[in-house]
Amino acid sequence: MTDFNGRTILVTGGSGGIGGATVRQLVAANADVIATGRSAEALDKIAAETGCRTLQFDLANEDEVKGAMEGLDLWGLVNCGGFGGEIATPMETDIAVFDKVIAINTRGALLATKYASQSMVRLGKGGSIVNVSSQAGLVALWGHISYAASKAALDSITRVSALELGKYSIRVNSVNPTVVMTPISAWYWGRPEIAGPFIEQMPLGRWATEEEIAAPIAFLLSDAASMITGVTLPIDGGYTCR
Repeated sequence: MTDFNGRTILVTGGSGGIGGATVRQLVAANADVIATGRSAEALDKIAAETGCRTLQFDLANEDEVKGAMEGLDLWGLVNCGGFGGEIATPMETDIAVFDKVIAINTRGALLATKYASQSMVRLGKGGSIVNVSSQAGLVALWGHISYAASKAALDSITRVSALELGKYSIRVNSVNPTVVMTPISAWYWGRPEIAGPFIEQMPLGRWATEEEIAAPIAFLLSDAASMITGVTLPIDGGYTCR
């Protein structure tokens, strides 16, 4: 089992589904985890369950991100905070929703990377960043114009960050999950006319679990992945290999 030996890892969206599962796995692997999010109640719940530290801030607000991270001694970062946006075609899309999706999923992840990497460079001990992207950044999905754009841009941020930060021994990777069926996602992906054709095209033929996304995140953070940087790793049951 991976042992992070008390390294400090910040997880944005750490009170959510994938974020919460990631916090649990990292705490179990002896990391000093800081879970972040907007909801104090949700953060209190994950802290009570795992013993992690918490920080409350809005990813879309640079002053809040900078202020929250100022003075932290970080070794790792998981950019898991996100916003799903809407299901719409390019003809119907609400540009205000598009702007919000980009502000949180792309700009927010870049802000967290900006200030976390400054901490890592200052400490001079290397580090690891994992961005939680999506299969929507790799292949076209119906109705996902805004979300897909935000995640494709995040994958580009991953590659450029890996290039720029490598000289500091900081690795940057993305994971690109398929659908995790939760009450939030079920309103769309749970529809028979949507779910049926999608699952039929996936070689493994089932939805992912939160733990199945968290485990590769922990791996990419760990020293077991010490020569891996700049990758976008599909965790999609083979959907994007078609």
